[in-house]
Amino acid sequence: MVTSIFVNLSTSDLDRSKAFFTALGWSINPLFTDENAACIVIEENLYLMVLSRDFIATFTDKPIADPSTTVLTQTAFSRDSREDVDAIVDKALAGGATEPRAAQDYGFMYARDFQDPDGNEFSALWMDPVASEKGPAAYLAEHQAGA
Repeated sequence: MVTSIFVNLSTSDLDRSKAFFTALGWSINPLFTDENAACIVIEENLYLMVLSRDFIATFTDKPIADPSTTVLTQTAFSRDSREDVDAIVDKALAGGATEPRAAQDYGFMYARDFQDPDGNEFSALWMDPVASEKGPAAYLAEHQAGA
């Protein structure tokens, strides 16, 4: 059996969240979507479960953090190129996201962050395939030695 990953996020407005994430080009799985939650399909076996704040509270005894003021996690996902990073972040910004910091360009890696309308944090990143294969530390050591 293939493992699937479901990242659970809270939202104060489920309809707004569904519109936001589908505007990024992701889809909704209607089998796991109702008035309390939406299953956002990023790609096969990788999903966001966007749950109303009241509904997510039924899964834990801990207080539910407000993502507009507290970061519990940052969901990072890779893209195939720098241009793909820019394209998805630009779509997110057009859909109501904010960009909390400037792009991070390390040469071998490029990343841009955005916060969805609820404040949940995401990072879209591209890494040079050679750096990904060797590991960033080895890649940097090799390229700094040749400089």
